[in-house]
Parts: sequence; structure tokens; C-alpha cells
Amino acid sequence: MKTDQTNLQATGIASAAGAYILWGILPVYWKLIQQVPSEQILAHRFIWSFVFLLAVILVTRKTGTCLSEVSEIVKEPRKLICVMLASVLISINWFTFIWAVNHNHILETSLGYYINPLVSVMLGIIVLKEKLSFWEAVSFLLAIIGVLNMTFHYGVFPWVALTLAFSFGLYGLFKKMVDIGAITGITLETLFITPIALTFVFYVHINGTGAFSINTPMVTALLMGAGVVTAVPLVLFANGAKRLPLSIVGFLQYIAPTLTLFLGIFLYHEPFTSSRLTSFIFIWAALTIFSLSKTSWFNQMEPVFFKKKGSFDSYNN
Repeated sequence: MKTDQTNLQATGIASAAGAYILWGILPVYWKLIQQVPSEQILAHRFIWSFVFLLAVILVTRKTGTCLSEVSEIVKEPRKLICVMLASVLISINWFTFIWAVNHNHILETSLGYYINPLVSVMLGIIVLKEKLSFWEAVSFLLAIIGVLNMTFHYGVFPWVALTLAFSFGLYGLFKKMVDIGAITGITLETLFITPIALTFVFYVHINGTGAFSINTPMVTALLMGAGVVTAVPLVLFANGAKRLPLSIVGFLQYIAPTLTLFLGIFLYHEPFTSSRLTSFIFIWAALTIFSLSKTSWFNQMEPVFFKKKGSFDSYNN
């Protein structure tokens, strides 16, 4: 029995880690078609993701389950609205990421996904009235210092990083409100956007600016492949998440931005100045403290004054 549980966890770790590795190296894929306008890449990503996800549902024989979940959502307008809002947010997230990668802002995308867990917790505190511990408050402060340091030294607000972090954080919040299977959820989200994407693709082709053509077979194949590179990590993640405790999934999620950071520095030679390093150090320190805050022994070091009246804990009660 214990061996079976160990095997399930090992499979879960392999699946979740595989998903995060694929997400981490995704910039390489978008760079291969950086000559295509970002909005066209996004449109094709939705179209072919929807097609591929439908194929996954049919092959895995989950049609009945998906239809049942969709039926439940359609009966509840609030959940349907949440799914529609999630599709808008993932559109913003995907477009920002593709645009940033193909305009040499890979390091900012890495920063965005490092910040994302902290943004998710902040949204949970504001919207779901969850409690904020002392060490979580410290991690937020360090993250804010890191963002402000980058803004001060570069004179430009890191909008790419924050757009990615907040759009994905809000996306996760709406997904939590709906509580739907991963495959069904993303299929529905792509379904809502696909008609708009098809209309846009048809429009650019009518105007002679479309990138999808038999004259450019490699670009066309890569645009179609956008559905595969989108869906495969999602399937792996769904398979891993259901076998693992949240603490392990939370630890593994840092694989993706770390790989992206390395790609930006060593493969695409984006400048990693001392001031940018300082900002990342603040973010890494924030994430370390945030991760440790989930352990009971670390929370024992929480200052006594924070547990008294007037602390964050008492304020959120």
C-alpha cells in the first residue's frame, strides 16, 4: 500500500515537474516565430489549443465527464461569468507573455511568475478574506521593495511582470470560484475566445497580412503546434496536481521562472545588471520566507506582538 502511494507521488512529481519545465522553456518556441505579430500568434494559440483539447477529451474518453461539468456551469450564471472572465484574463496573460518574449523582455516574464504566488495570496486576503501571517506580510514587503528598486533604477514601471502576475493571479481566483476540471476549464475558456480568434485570422488573411500560409510551411506548422505546447503542460499539470499535496506543487512551480530566467540571461543575452540582480534577490528572499511560512516550526518564530490585538491576524478575523 505504501509502495503504491510512493509510486503515485513519484508519478505526480514527474508530471508536475514536466509541466513546469515545458512552461519554463516556452519562450524558445515563441522566439521561433517572432516574425509573426503577437496578436496573430495569440489567435492561433487559442484556435489550435481548442482543437487539440477536443482531441484530448475524445482520446481519453472524458466526453461524458466534460459535458456533465459544462452542464453544471451553464445552470449557474455566476459560474459561467467566472469562466468567461477567466478566458479574458488568460488572453491578457498569454498575449503579454508572447509579446514580452518576442520584444526581449524575458527576464520580466520570469519576475512576473516569481511574484505570482504572492499576488495570489494577496487576492485571497482581499477577496476571500483569508488570513495574513506575519511572515507572509514580511514576504510581501520584500517583494514590494524588489519591484520598487527595479522601477527606480530603470525609470520604467515593470508592467510586464505585474501584468503577468496579476492576470494569472486573478485567473486562478476565478478558476477557484468555479471549481471545474483542468481540461474542461481550459477547453471552455478557449471555446469562448476561438470565434473571435477565427474572425481575426480571417480578417488579416483577407487583408494579405496573415502569417498562416502554405508558402511558409515551417511558420504554419509552428502556429498549429501552439495548441500542442499549450495543452500538453496543462494535461501533465492536471495529472500531477491530483497526486500531490499543495506544498510540493507550490515548490515545483518555481522551476518555470527559474528556467526562463536562465534562458533570458544565457541564451538570449538580456542584460542582468546589478540593480536587476538586487531586485531578484529581494523577490527570492520573499519567496523563501513565503515558502517557509507554511511550516509550523518557522511560524513558531513569529513575534509575539503580531499575535496580539491590532496585528494582521486579529484584523483579518
